[in-house]
Amino acid sequence: MTRRELDAAGITDPGLRTDYGVCRRLNARHGRTYFLATRLLPLERRSAVHALYGFARWADDIVDDLDRRLTPDERDLLLKRLEGDLTHALRTGGGTEPVVRAVTDAADRYGIEVDLFGDFLASMRADLTVTDYPTYADLRAYMHGSAAVIGLQMLPVLGTVVPREEAAPHAAALGVAFQLTNFLRDVGEDLDRGRVYLPADLLAAHGVDRPLLEWSRRNGRGDPRIRAALVAAEAMTRDVYRDAEPGIAMLDPRVRPCIRTAFTLYGGILDAIARHDYTVLHRRSVVPRRRRAATAAAGALKVARARWQAPPAADRAALERKGPGRG
Repeated sequence: MTRRELDAAGITDPGLRTDYGVCRRLNARHGRTYFLATRLLPLERRSAVHALYGFARWADDIVDDLDRRLTPDERDLLLKRLEGDLTHALRTGGGTEPVVRAVTDAADRYGIEVDLFGDFLASMRADLTVTDYPTYADLRAYMHGSAAVIGLQMLPVLGTVVPREEAAPHAAALGVAFQLTNFLRDVGEDLDRGRVYLPADLLAAHGVDRPLLEWSRRNGRGDPRIRAALVAAEAMTRDVYRDAEPGIAMLDPRVRPCIRTAFTLYGGILDAIARHDYTVLHRRSVVPRRRRAATAAAGALKVARARWQAPPAADRAALERKGPGRG
Protein backbone atom coordinates (compact mmCIF):
# COMPACT_ATOMS: atom_id res chain seq x y z
CA MET A 1 0.00 0.00 0.00
CA THR A 2 2.92 2.38 0.69
CA ARG A 3 4.05 2.18 -2.94
CA ARG A 4 0.57 2.96 -4.25
CA GLU A 5 0.25 5.94 -1.89
CA LEU A 6 3.60 7.35 -2.98
CA ASP A 7 2.89 6.77 -6.66
CA ALA A 8 -0.51 8.46 -6.35
CA ALA A 9 1.11 11.45 -4.60
CA GLY A 10 3.69 11.81 -7.39
CA ILE A 11 6.61 11.20 -5.01
CA THR A 12 9.25 9.65 -7.23
CA ASP A 13 12.60 10.42 -5.57
CA PRO A 14 13.84 7.15 -3.98
CA GLY A 15 15.21 8.90 -0.90
CA LEU A 16 12.00 10.80 -0.29
CA ARG A 17 9.97 7.63 -0.72
CA THR A 18 12.06 6.05 2.02
CA ASP A 19 11.55 9.11 4.25
CA TYR A 20 7.79 9.00 3.81
CA GLY A 21 7.89 5.28 4.58
CA VAL A 22 9.50 6.07 7.96
CA CYS A 23 6.65 8.46 8.73
CA ARG A 24 4.03 5.93 7.70
CA ARG A 25 5.50 3.31 10.01
CA LEU A 26 5.48 5.77 12.91
CA ASN A 27 1.81 6.47 12.25
CA ALA A 28 0.94 2.78 12.02
CA ARG A 29 2.86 1.91 15.19
CA HIS A 30 1.79 4.75 17.48
CA GLY A 31 -1.40 6.31 16.10
CA ARG A 32 -3.76 3.36 15.83
CA THR A 33 -6.96 5.41 15.74
CA TYR A 34 -5.40 8.12 13.57
CA PHE A 35 -3.81 5.61 11.18
CA LEU A 36 -7.06 3.70 10.76
CA ALA A 37 -8.86 6.88 9.76
CA THR A 38 -6.00 7.95 7.46
CA ARG A 39 -6.49 4.80 5.38
CA LEU A 40 -9.86 6.20 4.32
CA LEU A 41 -8.28 9.22 2.64
CA PRO A 42 -7.73 9.37 -1.12
CA LEU A 43 -4.45 7.61 -1.91
CA GLU A 44 -2.67 10.73 -3.09
CA ARG A 45 -3.18 12.57 0.22
CA ARG A 46 -2.17 9.89 2.69
CA SER A 47 1.59 10.37 2.46
CA ALA A 48 1.37 14.03 3.48
CA VAL A 49 -0.72 13.10 6.51
CA HIS A 50 1.81 10.42 7.46
CA ALA A 51 4.57 13.04 7.18
CA LEU A 52 2.76 15.47 9.47
CA TYR A 53 2.08 12.72 12.01
CA GLY A 54 5.62 11.34 11.78
CA PHE A 55 7.22 14.70 12.46
CA ALA A 56 4.89 15.43 15.38
CA ARG A 57 5.52 11.98 16.83
CA TRP A 58 9.30 12.36 16.50
CA ALA A 59 9.24 15.63 18.44
CA ASP A 60 6.86 14.22 21.04
CA ASP A 61 9.11 11.21 21.63
CA ILE A 62 12.08 13.52 22.25
CA VAL A 63 10.09 15.40 24.87
CA ASP A 64 8.65 12.34 26.61
CA ASP A 65 11.82 10.18 26.52
CA LEU A 66 9.93 7.16 27.80
CA ASP A 67 13.17 5.33 28.62
CA ARG A 68 14.06 8.22 30.98
CA ARG A 69 17.66 8.21 29.79
CA LEU A 70 17.97 11.92 28.98
CA THR A 71 17.98 14.98 31.21
CA PRO A 72 15.66 17.91 30.41
CA ASP A 73 18.68 19.84 29.10
CA GLU A 74 19.61 16.98 26.79
CA ARG A 75 16.05 16.75 25.49
CA ASP A 76 15.97 20.51 24.98
CA LEU A 77 19.16 20.25 22.93
CA LEU A 78 17.68 17.51 20.75
CA LEU A 79 14.54 19.56 20.24
CA LYS A 80 16.59 22.60 19.25
CA ARG A 81 18.53 20.47 16.77
CA LEU A 82 15.26 19.20 15.29
CA GLU A 83 13.96 22.76 15.01
CA GLY A 84 17.18 23.92 13.40
CA ASP A 85 17.06 21.02 10.96
CA LEU A 86 13.47 21.87 10.05
CA THR A 87 14.16 25.60 9.68
CA HIS A 88 17.09 24.89 7.37
CA ALA A 89 15.08 22.35 5.37
CA LEU A 90 12.09 24.66 4.93
CA ARG A 91 14.41 27.39 3.68
CA THR A 92 16.74 25.38 1.47
CA GLY A 93 15.39 21.84 1.14
CA GLY A 94 17.05 18.70 2.43
CA GLY A 95 17.23 18.01 6.14
CA THR A 96 19.08 15.54 8.33
CA GLU A 97 16.18 13.49 9.74
CA PRO A 98 13.83 11.46 7.50
CA VAL A 99 10.78 12.98 9.20
CA VAL A 100 12.11 16.48 8.49
CA ARG A 101 12.74 15.74 4.81
CA ALA A 102 9.26 14.22 4.41
CA VAL A 103 7.35 16.95 6.25
CA THR A 104 9.27 19.67 4.41
CA ASP A 105 8.30 18.11 1.10
CA ALA A 106 4.66 17.84 2.22
CA ALA A 107 4.63 21.47 3.40
CA ASP A 108 5.97 22.60 0.03
CA ARG A 109 3.49 20.50 -1.96
CA TYR A 110 0.45 21.75 -0.04
CA GLY A 111 1.51 25.26 0.95
CA ILE A 112 1.33 24.58 4.69
CA GLU A 113 2.13 27.69 6.73
CA VAL A 114 5.69 27.55 8.05
CA ASP A 115 4.79 29.44 11.25
CA LEU A 116 2.58 26.54 12.36
CA PHE A 117 5.66 24.36 12.83
CA GLY A 118 7.24 26.98 15.08
CA ASP A 119 4.08 27.14 17.21
CA PHE A 120 4.08 23.36 17.49
CA LEU A 121 7.70 23.16 18.60
CA ALA A 122 7.16 25.95 21.15
CA SER A 123 4.49 23.84 22.85
CA MET A 124 6.73 20.78 22.72
CA ARG A 125 9.45 22.79 24.46
CA ALA A 126 6.96 23.84 27.15
CA ASP A 127 6.56 20.17 28.07
CA LEU A 128 10.17 20.12 29.21
CA THR A 129 9.47 22.52 32.09
CA VAL A 130 5.71 23.03 32.52
CA THR A 131 4.02 20.31 34.55
CA ASP A 132 0.51 21.70 35.08
CA TYR A 133 -1.87 24.43 33.94
CA PRO A 134 -3.66 26.72 36.42
CA THR A 135 -6.65 27.47 34.17
CA TYR A 136 -8.35 26.21 31.04
CA ALA A 137 -7.20 29.39 29.27
CA ASP A 138 -3.60 28.46 30.09
CA LEU A 139 -4.15 24.96 28.75
CA ARG A 140 -5.77 26.30 25.56
CA ALA A 141 -2.72 28.50 24.96
CA TYR A 142 -0.53 25.40 25.15
CA MET A 143 -2.90 23.39 22.94
CA HIS A 144 -2.80 26.03 20.21
CA GLY A 145 0.68 24.77 19.41
CA SER A 146 0.30 21.14 20.41
CA ALA A 147 -3.09 20.40 18.84
CA ALA A 148 -4.86 23.26 17.05
CA VAL A 149 -1.98 23.74 14.62
CA ILE A 150 -2.20 20.06 13.66
CA GLY A 151 -5.74 20.65 12.43
CA LEU A 152 -4.59 23.77 10.60
CA GLN A 153 -1.68 21.91 8.99
CA MET A 154 -4.07 19.20 7.82
CA LEU A 155 -6.52 21.59 6.20
CA PRO A 156 -4.57 22.28 2.97
CA VAL A 157 -4.02 18.53 2.56
CA LEU A 158 -7.68 17.67 3.05
CA GLY A 159 -9.08 20.47 0.89
CA THR A 160 -12.24 22.49 1.50
CA VAL A 161 -15.36 23.57 -0.36
CA VAL A 162 -15.38 26.92 1.44
CA PRO A 163 -12.62 29.50 1.82
CA ARG A 164 -9.98 27.90 4.02
CA GLU A 165 -10.21 30.61 6.67
CA GLU A 166 -13.87 29.73 7.20
CA ALA A 167 -13.04 26.10 7.97
CA ALA A 168 -9.92 26.87 10.00
CA PRO A 169 -11.54 27.46 13.44
CA HIS A 170 -13.34 24.12 13.19
CA ALA A 171 -10.18 22.30 12.10
CA ALA A 172 -8.31 23.82 15.04
CA ALA A 173 -11.13 22.81 17.41
CA LEU A 174 -11.00 19.23 16.16
CA GLY A 175 -7.29 19.03 16.92
CA VAL A 176 -8.00 20.35 20.42
CA ALA A 177 -10.88 17.90 20.93
CA PHE A 178 -8.66 14.96 20.02
CA GLN A 179 -5.92 16.12 22.38
CA LEU A 180 -8.32 16.74 25.27
CA THR A 181 -9.59 13.19 24.73
CA ASN A 182 -6.03 11.89 24.98
CA PHE A 183 -5.41 13.97 28.11
CA LEU A 184 -8.47 12.47 29.78
CA ARG A 185 -7.59 8.92 28.71
CA ASP A 186 -3.95 9.29 29.80
CA VAL A 187 -4.34 11.04 33.16
CA GLY A 188 -2.57 8.22 34.98
CA GLU A 189 0.29 7.84 32.49
CA ASP A 190 0.86 11.60 32.36
CA LEU A 191 0.91 11.73 36.14
CA ASP A 192 3.69 9.12 36.11
CA ARG A 193 5.68 11.55 33.93
CA GLY A 194 5.07 14.36 36.41
CA ARG A 195 2.44 16.15 34.34
CA VAL A 196 -1.20 17.07 34.94
CA TYR A 197 -2.95 18.39 31.85
CA LEU A 198 -6.39 18.80 33.39
CA PRO A 199 -6.72 22.47 34.43
CA ALA A 200 -6.09 23.06 38.14
CA ASP A 201 -9.15 25.29 38.47
CA LEU A 202 -11.40 22.56 37.07
CA LEU A 203 -9.93 20.04 39.52
CA ALA A 204 -10.13 22.45 42.46
CA ALA A 205 -13.81 23.10 41.76
CA HIS A 206 -14.38 19.48 42.76
CA GLY A 207 -11.89 19.38 45.63
CA VAL A 208 -9.12 17.67 43.65
CA ASP A 209 -5.42 18.53 43.56
CA ARG A 210 -2.24 16.79 42.41
CA PRO A 211 -1.57 15.02 45.75
CA LEU A 212 -5.04 13.45 45.65
CA LEU A 213 -4.49 12.26 42.07
CA GLU A 214 -1.11 10.82 43.04
CA TRP A 215 -2.64 9.07 46.07
CA SER A 216 -5.32 7.51 43.86
CA ARG A 217 -2.80 6.43 41.23
CA ARG A 218 -0.44 4.98 43.81
CA ASN A 219 -3.07 3.06 45.78
CA GLY A 220 -5.40 2.03 42.96
CA ARG A 221 -8.36 3.55 44.78
CA GLY A 222 -11.02 5.87 43.46
CA ASP A 223 -12.49 8.98 45.03
CA PRO A 224 -15.87 10.63 44.30
CA ARG A 225 -14.20 14.03 44.00
CA ILE A 226 -11.88 12.75 41.28
CA ARG A 227 -14.77 11.13 39.44
CA ALA A 228 -16.74 14.40 39.51
CA ALA A 229 -13.76 16.31 38.12
CA LEU A 230 -13.32 13.78 35.32
CA VAL A 231 -17.03 13.98 34.44
CA ALA A 232 -16.62 17.76 34.17
CA ALA A 233 -13.53 17.31 31.98
CA GLU A 234 -15.48 14.98 29.68
CA ALA A 235 -18.28 17.56 29.36
CA MET A 236 -15.72 20.26 28.55
CA THR A 237 -14.21 18.02 25.86
CA ARG A 238 -17.58 17.22 24.29
CA ASP A 239 -18.25 20.96 24.01
CA VAL A 240 -15.12 21.26 21.86
CA TYR A 241 -16.30 18.37 19.66
CA ARG A 242 -19.53 20.28 19.09
CA ASP A 243 -17.52 23.33 18.01
CA ALA A 244 -15.50 21.18 15.61
CA GLU A 245 -18.25 19.13 13.97
CA PRO A 246 -19.65 21.76 11.54
CA GLY A 247 -16.23 21.87 9.88
CA ILE A 248 -16.58 18.34 8.50
CA ALA A 249 -19.17 19.49 5.96
CA MET A 250 -16.75 22.20 4.82
CA LEU A 251 -14.18 19.65 3.66
CA ASP A 252 -13.74 18.04 0.25
CA PRO A 253 -16.50 15.40 0.06
CA ARG A 254 -13.93 12.67 -0.59
CA VAL A 255 -12.17 13.25 2.75
CA ARG A 256 -15.26 13.71 4.92
CA PRO A 257 -15.66 9.97 5.65
CA CYS A 258 -12.09 9.86 6.97
CA ILE A 259 -12.55 12.82 9.31
CA ARG A 260 -16.01 11.64 10.37
CA THR A 261 -14.49 8.25 11.21
CA ALA A 262 -11.73 9.88 13.28
CA PHE A 263 -14.37 12.07 14.96
CA THR A 264 -16.41 8.99 15.84
CA LEU A 265 -13.47 6.88 17.00
CA TYR A 266 -12.02 9.56 19.25
CA GLY A 267 -15.47 10.29 20.63
CA GLY A 268 -15.71 6.56 21.30
CA ILE A 269 -12.75 6.90 23.66
CA LEU A 270 -14.86 9.28 25.76
CA ASP A 271 -17.68 6.74 25.68
CA ALA A 272 -15.27 4.04 26.89
CA ILE A 273 -14.05 6.27 29.71
CA ALA A 274 -17.64 6.79 30.88
CA ARG A 275 -18.40 3.09 30.47
CA HIS A 276 -15.44 2.27 32.72
CA ASP A 277 -16.78 4.77 35.28
CA TYR A 278 -13.93 7.26 34.82
CA THR A 279 -11.25 4.96 36.23
CA VAL A 280 -8.59 6.52 33.98
CA LEU A 281 -6.10 6.72 36.83
CA HIS A 282 -6.06 2.94 36.97
CA ARG A 283 -6.78 1.70 33.44
CA ARG A 284 -6.49 2.89 29.84
CA SER A 285 -9.87 3.13 28.15
CA VAL A 286 -9.86 2.24 24.45
CA VAL A 287 -12.45 1.64 21.76
CA PRO A 288 -12.90 -2.14 21.38
CA ARG A 289 -11.23 -3.54 18.26
CA ARG A 290 -14.53 -4.84 16.88
CA ARG A 291 -16.12 -1.41 17.21
CA ARG A 292 -13.10 0.25 15.56
CA ALA A 293 -13.36 -2.19 12.67
CA ALA A 294 -17.10 -1.62 12.27
CA THR A 295 -16.64 2.15 12.28
CA ALA A 296 -13.85 1.90 9.72
CA ALA A 297 -15.95 -0.38 7.52
CA ALA A 298 -18.83 2.10 7.60
CA GLY A 299 -16.36 4.83 6.71
CA ALA A 300 -15.05 2.78 3.79
CA LEU A 301 -18.56 2.49 2.37
CA LYS A 302 -18.97 6.24 2.60
CA VAL A 303 -15.61 6.70 0.90
CA ALA A 304 -16.72 4.55 -2.02
CA ARG A 305 -19.96 6.50 -2.30
CA ALA A 306 -18.16 9.85 -2.09
CA ARG A 307 -15.70 8.87 -4.81
CA TRP A 308 -18.51 7.67 -7.05
CA GLN A 309 -20.41 10.92 -6.56
CA ALA A 310 -17.39 13.27 -6.54
CA PRO A 311 -17.56 15.98 -9.22
CA PRO A 312 -14.82 16.29 -11.80
CA ALA A 313 -11.73 18.25 -10.77
CA ALA A 314 -12.85 21.40 -12.61
CA ASP A 315 -16.20 21.33 -10.81
CA ARG A 316 -14.49 20.79 -7.45
CA ALA A 317 -12.34 23.86 -8.09
CA ALA A 318 -15.46 25.88 -8.77
CA LEU A 319 -17.04 24.58 -5.56
CA GLU A 320 -13.96 25.59 -3.58
CA ARG A 321 -14.22 29.12 -4.96
CA LYS A 322 -17.96 29.43 -4.28
CA GLY A 323 -18.52 27.35 -1.15
CA PRO A 324 -21.71 25.44 -0.25
CA GLY A 325 -25.01 27.17 -0.68
CA ARG A 326 -23.52 30.08 -2.62
CA GLY A 327 -25.18 28.99 -5.79
